[in-house]
Amino acid sequence: MDLNKRPDDMARITTPELAQAFIEEQVAACREQIGDKKALLALSGGVDSSVVAALLIKAIGKQLICVHVNHGLMRKGESEQVVDVFRNQLDANLVYVDATDRFLSLLDGVAEPEAKRKIIGAEFIRVFEEEARKVGDEVSFLAQGTIYPDILESDGVKAHHNVGGLPDDLQFELCEPVRLLYKDEVRVIGRELGLPENMVERQPFPGPGLGVRCLGAITRDRLEALREADAILREEFAAAGLEGKVWQYFVSVPDFRVTGVKEGKRLYEWPAFIRAVNTVDAMTAEVPELDWALLKKIGDRIASEVNGICRVLYDLTPKPCGTIEFE
Repeated sequence: MDLNKRPDDMARITTPELAQAFIEEQVAACREQIGDKKALLALSGGVDSSVVAALLIKAIGKQLICVHVNHGLMRKGESEQVVDVFRNQLDANLVYVDATDRFLSLLDGVAEPEAKRKIIGAEFIRVFEEEARKVGDEVSFLAQGTIYPDILESDGVKAHHNVGGLPDDLQFELCEPVRLLYKDEVRVIGRELGLPENMVERQPFPGPGLGVRCLGAITRDRLEALREADAILREEFAAAGLEGKVWQYFVSVPDFRVTGVKEGKRLYEWPAFIRAVNTVDAMTAEVPELDWALLKKIGDRIASEVNGICRVLYDLTPKPCGTIEFE
């Protein structure tokens, strides 16, 4: 059986009954694979890794060590939220690693998208190897929230950090229980596992984080502008009641500047691209028609409140021919 190909006769998981059958099957498979060893989980806090965490806690309990790496490319307040939910609410065995300077130093001057993804993916593994050495020799597995679109797109579209970005000398055996599922199926599994609805419906966030939304070579000032602009976008979408109604929405900031005017003075600052899409399986996506007053309010706030940004644009490109992310 090709582990990278979803069987043609595999039913779509759309009901609690199918979800429960999948959970029972994967719990048994993970127990058999891991045995009495320990596993590290790359826990971003997104729905994919959260579902894998819940599955593995059910399968191997305290043998699972969740590792959340703050690579400095998280959204505003995101790492703090992950620590609160998993350590304080779900009682997970969580290790928090602040590796901001480490990642940004490696990414300094790197503009090519695939190179950035591979650097981030490889360095993630190095961090996990270091954490594994702290735990002991019994850690033999790396668990990941890899899903089927990651595998499909890594064959010719883009290297996902958890697929094409893995180093050749990986020291772990991978455990990826949802690797043949689409995003909508992962959400059904999450609900059946009892995860909170706000976690199950959390909008997707790429493993490389803001690293593939701070387009081109990353600089700290542009990264911070991106983080603040994205926070405004998410705040306004929430206030407009669009959480859970628009599948994914975010800001990207490119590495070129445009002319603008603020307070009667000419300036030269970055533009910000707003991206919003609706999709079921992430293989195709449509752009929603957002209320003009909402878009104008978001644009006004970003341009006036975020240092370094003077223009805001809304991307109208569906997938295909665009991808969901810019890089």
